[in-house]
Amino acid sequence: MGTYRMCGCFTRKFKIIEAAPPPDVIAAFEKYAEGGPQMTAELLHRFLVDVQGQGGAKVSDAEEILLQVLQKRHHMAKFRKHALTLDDFHHYLFSSDLNPPIDNKVHHDMTAPLSHYFIYTGHNSYLTGNQLSSDCSDVPIIKALKRGVRVVELDLWPNSTKDDVDVLHGRTLTAPVELIKCLKSIKEHAFSASEYPVVITLEDHLTPKLQAKVAQMVTQTFGKMLFRPESECLKEFPAPEDLKYRILISTKPPKEYLEAQTKKDKEKEKDSDDDVWGKEPTELTAEQEDEKTDSDASDNNQDDEDSDAFEPEIDSSRAPGYKSHIAIPGGKITGRLKEALKVEPDKVRRISLSEQALEKATVSYGTDLVRFTQKNFLRIYPKGTRFNSSNYKPQIGWMHGAQMIAFNMQGYGRSLWLMQGMFRANGGCGYVKKPDFLMNVGANGERAKLPVKKRLRVKVYMGDGWHLDFKHTHFDTYSPPDFYTKVGIAGVPDDEIMKKTKIKEDNWTPVWDEEFTFPLTVPELALLRVEVHEYDMSEKDDFAGQTCLPVSELKQGIRAVPLFDHKGEKLNSTRLLMRFDFV
Repeated sequence: MGTYRMCGCFTRKFKIIEAAPPPDVIAAFEKYAEGGPQMTAELLHRFLVDVQGQGGAKVSDAEEILLQVLQKRHHMAKFRKHALTLDDFHHYLFSSDLNPPIDNKVHHDMTAPLSHYFIYTGHNSYLTGNQLSSDCSDVPIIKALKRGVRVVELDLWPNSTKDDVDVLHGRTLTAPVELIKCLKSIKEHAFSASEYPVVITLEDHLTPKLQAKVAQMVTQTFGKMLFRPESECLKEFPAPEDLKYRILISTKPPKEYLEAQTKKDKEKEKDSDDDVWGKEPTELTAEQEDEKTDSDASDNNQDDEDSDAFEPEIDSSRAPGYKSHIAIPGGKITGRLKEALKVEPDKVRRISLSEQALEKATVSYGTDLVRFTQKNFLRIYPKGTRFNSSNYKPQIGWMHGAQMIAFNMQGYGRSLWLMQGMFRANGGCGYVKKPDFLMNVGANGERAKLPVKKRLRVKVYMGDGWHLDFKHTHFDTYSPPDFYTKVGIAGVPDDEIMKKTKIKEDNWTPVWDEEFTFPLTVPELALLRVEVHEYDMSEKDDFAGQTCLPVSELKQGIRAVPLFDHKGEKLNSTRLLMRFDFV
């Protein structure tokens, strides 16, 4: 029961009533219970195969589901008939643990070279907040690793006494953290969420003496976990399957540190994400085109790791131990980007582009980008003016095969929701196998008008759990919330769209029962976007939960879809009941 104060002296009471099963659930129960009042394990098995598309399901799987539901809902389950009532059946369908929308196991082929995968990648992984004045710490690194992030970025600088190494965002007011602390935390938490390899990308601003110290730290900290290539130049990257529980270092060959201050462009424009949740992905491209970038990639000096304006080459033999630790060498972009994207038969490497340089490059060099990323790594990093740790649209990089779309994991907003959604695929292991069309030798990077390959039909039945996760006055002081759901697709431009349900007034358990169909030209890169908002007539609508799910991984049938908060943390109870079919 929720009590709401009206006009200072009157109160209104609203009883929170559990919503009845929607018509489709009732119809399914009646059909598969064969008109009876209960559904046995054998009958539930038929439903799993016919409606839920679980062709490999066994009767024993249905028995396990049935047992878990009865034990949870009925204290005397062992004395009851071993079957489900309609309410039991509805409870099962609405359980995100028993009936999730995607699998939670690794199921992609993990035996291809590393370059054949999109990899969950962090940017400035050590920052606790904004890019200019937040603290540096190992805490956000640990948090990222626990979420399945597989690429951690560390900026290395001499400490104040020049005898040790700190991690900090150079030329800002960020407070440093010791490198050794970060390395020890990486070792402890690297494989808490995934057994597949962790890559540490280093932005190195060190003297040869300190580089040697880093090599010693890395060796002593990681020991046999560290992957050291047998030859100076790998012809092909190893496979994730062969690198389980291993740490890889990625950086450029040693450079000599210069103490002189570098000349860097200090852009002073306001950060682009004014909306607290970030702009809609379809709005992000136009803003990126306003940047002063050149397809020659000469603007890469914004990212220290790929800036050579202030660090001349030195004899790498001055830090041989350091160089031997580099498993994924960073390449130097000199001259035109087209030259840098040439695939070398006897060597693999990584190059980095800013988000603006990538967008410019796709116009002229789309095919070259795709061909380069079939064998080599392409890392994309945020523009320098994202001071509040906002992010950009990842689809542009994925469409062209870029494996490392470096994101500010300490940020928030719709772009980060998309990244989190992509890497819910493949059991959340941090590695997602690239679609076949990006791995074909003749793959074309330019996205011409493509035919519709699939149609995804989505039905939004109902939602529940907000009254358990939020205070009863969280959304509205005077009455229960007025929820509506937005559902749509993020992907290639032709597939992107958002639609929304009607508003259900004064209801903690809204029932919408609305259906939408989405034509998809590139379903392999499509993400299903779901957001729930609470309508507010006088102010901005309140945020009430979100999720993004890879379309290629969606299980068909009636599914319980858990929702997440604006930071990507799963809400304890809030979820939607939805149906997915490909037609």
